[in-house]
Amino acid sequence: MSFLVANTGDYDGDEVVLSIPRIGGEDGYWMNGLYEAFCIICIFPVIVSMGAGGKVTGKRSTAVCKFLGDISYPVYVIHYPFMYLFYAWLIKNQLFTLEQTWQVALCVYAWNILLAYLCLKFYDEPVRKYLARRFLSKKQ
Repeated sequence: MSFLVANTGDYDGDEVVLSIPRIGGEDGYWMNGLYEAFCIICIFPVIVSMGAGGKVTGKRSTAVCKFLGDISYPVYVIHYPFMYLFYAWLIKNQLFTLEQTWQVALCVYAWNILLAYLCLKFYDEPVRKYLARRFLSKKQ
């Protein structure tokens, strides 16, 4: 039995769900909490399942997907400090529009991708190799 959703490319429900920034007014913050819980419990697993059930064909698209999959955890780990530094810079300099900040935002984005790749190659992969040798090797 498979729980993967076949990705036919014609499902647009995720765009609808993700385009709603907030539900409820100042007196209805609880509605937003219910909406976020619904998205996390019901919608996001379907989106992940669609991605896991998809087929990647072609040499270039396979390489891109592998690269993005490889750096996904390092990006997850390192982006928070840089995100908060960027936000602090925005607030300190009173810059609130994309027109004023797109160059720096693009640099922060590129830096996070580069640093994630470096963390992958110089920390994540060597540590995984060491742990695999240490704990998964056959004892004779």
